[in-house]
Amino acid sequence: MTTVNQPLILAVDDEASNLQLLRQILQDHYRLRFAKDGPRALELAREELPDLILLDVMMPGMSGYEVCAALKADPALAAVPVIFVTALNDTDDELEGFEAGAVDYITKPVSPPIVRARVRTHLSLVRMEELRASRLEIVQRLGLAAEYKDNETGLHVIRMSHFARILGLAAGMTEAEADDLLHAAPMHDVGKIGIPDRVLLKPGPLDPDEWKIMQAHAQIGAEIIGRHEHGVLALARNIALTHHEKWDGTGYPNGLAGDAIPLEGRICAVADVFDALTSIRPYKKAWTEEEALDFLVKQKGRHFDPVLVDLFLAQMPAIRAIRTRWAEENVAPTPTPTPVPIPVAA
Repeated sequence: MTTVNQPLILAVDDEASNLQLLRQILQDHYRLRFAKDGPRALELAREELPDLILLDVMMPGMSGYEVCAALKADPALAAVPVIFVTALNDTDDELEGFEAGAVDYITKPVSPPIVRARVRTHLSLVRMEELRASRLEIVQRLGLAAEYKDNETGLHVIRMSHFARILGLAAGMTEAEADDLLHAAPMHDVGKIGIPDRVLLKPGPLDPDEWKIMQAHAQIGAEIIGRHEHGVLALARNIALTHHEKWDGTGYPNGLAGDAIPLEGRICAVADVFDALTSIRPYKKAWTEEEALDFLVKQKGRHFDPVLVDLFLAQMPAIRAIRTRWAEENVAPTPTPTPVPIPVAA
């Protein structure tokens, strides 16, 4: 017996006998919907988003290739995997199917074990992508939670994350690596969730004991994220732990210096400080771009990796575009607690 939690498969074929065979093969493990022509298939797909579509190629009126093209042209349906099920078995036919956007190609007469295996494989890939998207959403939401704790709007983590991606690409990261950095960077200050409000929201300078407590947010952030072998969360942990380390070894929490600081930590240090300096805070006015860049240059070899500072300066047109896109005045305000000054050095 199928349940609402099982994947939904839409099978499309103009021959009722073929649909009946697919029903027999799949009904014990999946929810099924059936269509005998292209327009009806598109209608059903829009009514109830399927997890996967089994699509015949040779149908009267609208061919399977045309149906697939229509699916891929619809943003709401473009990500749904399509497997062609057809009697066409020439290499050129398969190529045309893949070019239309299909993820797989099953020839008729179908083999039940092959159909079940292909369906299971592609649904597993869908599930993996859903889990990845959910994980990224959690990472981003935790980053925003830290910003709310810090009485910020959330735009800081957006801007600095994009700055980090731009700088990562300039430093030689691949597109995939830079995208992971973009998604991990919002977690850089998640440890502030664990800092007492009396310290985090203090309106004046911190005393030595309070400063020691504030510095603990880097280690707390790493503990919140936890240890991971690889992926975005591993990257996020490194960033949370090391973005306050300094090139000359005077940073915290571990006094790392130079290349001992992970590249992602060094990149986020530049991106974080630049955005903090050029943003309005309850306790300070926004620095001008010129003033902030002058600070970065003066801190080359001290606070910041000198090579990364030079690369950042070379990317200013792209940096300015991000600042314009995500300027505070360009985004509708979100209600937040009454702002209270906090130390800029945190």
